[in-house]
Amino acid sequence: MKHSKHNLSRRAMLKSGAVAGVAALASPALVSKAFASSGEMTLMDWSDYWPEDMLANFTADTGIKVNYIGIGSNEELINKMKASQGSGADLIGPTNNRSLQWGPLELLQPFDMTRIPIDAANPAMAKIGPDAWDFGGAGNTWIPHIWGTEGMSWRIDKWSPADGSGVPSYGEIWSEENAGKTMIRAHSGMLCAGLYMEASGAMDPGSVWAAYESEENMRKTWGMIADWCIARKKNLKLIWNDADTQKNGLLNDGVVVGQTWDGPPLALKTAGEPVTYQAPKEGAMAWVDGLAMPKGAKNVDQAYELIKYAFDPKNAGPAIDKHGYNSPILGADKLAGEAYAKNFSEAYPGDALANLNAWPAEAPWYADVRTEFVNKFQSA
Repeated sequence: MKHSKHNLSRRAMLKSGAVAGVAALASPALVSKAFASSGEMTLMDWSDYWPEDMLANFTADTGIKVNYIGIGSNEELINKMKASQGSGADLIGPTNNRSLQWGPLELLQPFDMTRIPIDAANPAMAKIGPDAWDFGGAGNTWIPHIWGTEGMSWRIDKWSPADGSGVPSYGEIWSEENAGKTMIRAHSGMLCAGLYMEASGAMDPGSVWAAYESEENMRKTWGMIADWCIARKKNLKLIWNDADTQKNGLLNDGVVVGQTWDGPPLALKTAGEPVTYQAPKEGAMAWVDGLAMPKGAKNVDQAYELIKYAFDPKNAGPAIDKHGYNSPILGADKLAGEAYAKNFSEAYPGDALANLNAWPAEAPWYADVRTEFVNKFQSA
């Protein structure tokens, strides 16, 4: 699969409001304080995406209490929704490249787009929904909420990239020099090990992306990746699966360098900790997490009010300083704190933005086969 055909292309990332600083096309109407409600709603989303003060302000403005259930992976979210047949939450947060897995499940309902200020979002990211999440022509089931990348983070007081260039490599996670001081998430750490294998000549260029095209390609490529990672597994300090584990690893658990999301280390950096984040030589992995409404949603009006609130740059901007990720809401980046622009430029120096790798769409068979190899790696 070529990069230009990924759900989120490099060009789309470069057009993002956070990257290009595009002025807002239209500001959504502010949630009216006259919207008096004693209602509640349940939000099931990534565990660090909604700062406490943001939700508290939403409740103060609308009277709507948000029951926030944090998740740590797409697999967890899919399994919870399958188990409940689309009940138990009013809004959920699937990642853009999982549409091929959600479509056959028939667990989402189309949005009433007249109730969503979609013009407030970056157009390239807003287009992901109608392009990939309109199942059977029934209507769009996905809108953008947060975008970010997975790359390299480290303790600046204890480590620096080995070759003196200032640019890290995924290979340094697995090296003998850093043994016992590194961390990854299993499935993405293995994929990025594959990118390093390609760059270092241990695997043919393009193998990682070709694995998305067929199960035959997948098994050949991931068999090689799994063997390579298993041979170096002893060098890892820990394997993470959520934001808190990444933060604790860098602050308390002896991790000096790791492959992480951008948000957790940049939130630590903003708070003054000796931590930084940067796109590696092989390219950071880029994604957009969205919002979707399960078919069993009970508090629909309240959910639309939360969406309108989150799509207002005056709310999305300050939240950036707490979660550390990027917002697709146009103009939100200008309303984040002073540290945001500096952190962003340091995370993506030079041509790093042009070198982003968009996560390709994952078919159910791909996810199943990957789980086989991840389990083999973790049990080794």
